[in-house]
Amino acid sequence: MADNHAHDDYVRGSMEISEQKSTFDLFMGMSKYGSLAIAASLAFLTIWFMPKGSFFGGLIVFVVMMAAGIFFLRKPKAH
Repeated sequence: MADNHAHDDYVRGSMEISEQKSTFDLFMGMSKYGSLAIAASLAFLTIWFMPKGSFFGGLIVFVVMMAAGIFFLRKPKAH
C-alpha cells in the first residue's frame, strides 16, 4: 500500500511561516500608513482649494494629521 504522505507533499503544521508573517506585517503597515497619507493629502487639498482657503492652512492640517496618525498607528511596545 502506498504511503499517504509522499516526501514532497504538504503536511499541515510543517511549513515555515516566518516569511508569510513578515509579508503580512509589511502589507498591514503599508495599508495603515498609506491610508493615513491619502487622508492627510485629501484634507490638505480640500483646505487649500476651498473658497478663501490657504496653502499654509492646509499644510498645518496635513502635518497635524500625519503626526497624530503616526502616533496612534504605531505598534505598542512588547513587554
